[in-house]
Amino acid sequence: MPPTKNSKNSLSRLKPKIVKEMFRRFAEANPTPLSELNHTNSYTLLVAVVLSAQATDVGVNKATKELFKTAKTPKQMVALGETRLREMIKTIGLYRNKAKNVVALSEQLIANHNGKVPQDRDALEKFPGVGRKTANVVLNVAFGEPTIAVDTHIFRVGNRTGLAPGKTPLDVETALEQTVPDVFKLHAHHWLILHGRYVCKARKPDCENCLIMDLCTFEGKSV
Repeated sequence: MPPTKNSKNSLSRLKPKIVKEMFRRFAEANPTPLSELNHTNSYTLLVAVVLSAQATDVGVNKATKELFKTAKTPKQMVALGETRLREMIKTIGLYRNKAKNVVALSEQLIANHNGKVPQDRDALEKFPGVGRKTANVVLNVAFGEPTIAVDTHIFRVGNRTGLAPGKTPLDVETALEQTVPDVFKLHAHHWLILHGRYVCKARKPDCENCLIMDLCTFEGKSV
């Protein structure tokens, strides 16, 4: 299928009806997708997402299984302390810096937000270790906002399929915000992550088992 502009201002190579059909299929296959990061509240979600930078969800979940039994609030995390936290997450990449950030953001939550995770992107991005992607995940998963956090999987899927081409994660996020129909935006983040993680994989996309293979513009399809 040749790339097609939605309109003269479109940031997608696909027609709106094709995009709608993509997400209709995702929704039919998985109506209520969930984050694969284990968490019990908005705080543990924030911590888990910070820990997940340059790490797998599986690896983070192994580390937080015991951590969140001990520290599931900012006060408990501060009481745990950076040294003990490092020991509990040392199987995760960059664990020293992450431990420092988690304790620092916990202190800031207590000092500036009464220990509660704010439902505000600017406030979230002021915390150590929290960038736009992390803030978007928290806003989406914890607060039900239709934000789209562009990680490596979504960046790849957006570019490879023609859904949302872009040179940077922000480019892809902007394209997705414009392109994804409003009715699908709440879950778009998870559908695209799961698709990139398990089907549209980096080295060898599983085109044979792809729900949207016939809609995708990828020239290297394996079937």
